[in-house]
Amino acid sequence: MHDQVLYRKYRPGDWSEVEGQEHIVSVLEQSILDNSFSHAYLFTGSRGTGKTSVARIFARALGTNAEDIMEIDAASNRGIDDIRTLREGVRVLPFSSPYKVYIIDEVHMLTKEAFNALLKTLEEPPAHVIFILATTELDKVPETILSRCQTFSFRKPNEKTLVARIEAIAASEHIEIDGDSASLIAFLGNGSFRDTLSILQKVFSAAKGRIIDRELTEKVTGAPSLRVIHDLYTALINKDIDGCYSVLNTASETHTDMMLLAELLLSTMRLSLMYRYAPGQRDSIEADYSEQYVEVVKRGAVEATDAVSSRGIVSMITAIERLAYASVPTLPLELACIEMLNVEK
Repeated sequence: MHDQVLYRKYRPGDWSEVEGQEHIVSVLEQSILDNSFSHAYLFTGSRGTGKTSVARIFARALGTNAEDIMEIDAASNRGIDDIRTLREGVRVLPFSSPYKVYIIDEVHMLTKEAFNALLKTLEEPPAHVIFILATTELDKVPETILSRCQTFSFRKPNEKTLVARIEAIAASEHIEIDGDSASLIAFLGNGSFRDTLSILQKVFSAAKGRIIDRELTEKVTGAPSLRVIHDLYTALINKDIDGCYSVLNTASETHTDMMLLAELLLSTMRLSLMYRYAPGQRDSIEADYSEQYVEVVKRGAVEATDAVSSRGIVSMITAIERLAYASVPTLPLELACIEMLNVEK
């Protein structure tokens, strides 16, 4: 495990290993079978969703050998001179493959002049060249470039997909991890395979042969403990605004990340609403989370019908938006608790 970082070691190597992007894989595979692939593609999506991995797999599936796959980081090679060099290389035939494939990552970072130079090549590309552009910021790519590319939008993997990936890697590395820890790591990964595996790497390194449980994961990642969520929920259930202030002050004194606390609280409230209003989801919630966490979710569903409500969810969303610029880190959460408990009625 220590010889190679996890996100490289477990990067998809063929179509069957690509997760969560079936809508893209099926089209690309069929285009090769039909010999109907395009000369230019644009892969867009948030970081860590597999854009470059799929680009490499697609290039290999076209029969392109490693020496004819050119990867360019537009964040570091963004000027017109860099694109002029690329245009000169494009004219050269492949070394040993039917195609030369140019993968340009973070293409939105190119300068206006560089985009104009690239456009000329995209308009009349040599028959032996295929471009795959990748970006996390589609709105920064000029329309003239977009119109000459076949665009694919990569979806963020959901938490269930990330949990399954975490558990599969842990099994492969002969490390035992409980479901609650896997869920927390998936939550912290925020829809990115790469970020999720980077967090998992840190937890693995700290485990040193131990079974990975929620307590260890919280300690390594700096995530708020389940106790904080439990105590805050208890205060809300008891309509105890003083208790809310006490929990938040304690969390602040122990250097809890307030943004992460708010996001975890929002996620827990969402599960409570699902448990209350969608009985068909209860088995899934109980199967996916630890008994301790499910008890917190159930308390919110059954006992906190005032605070844990659609109105409370909106209050938490507002708190998260305010946290980005709050001079007092706990203040947005304090205001959310006041609103949820309707203290100012």
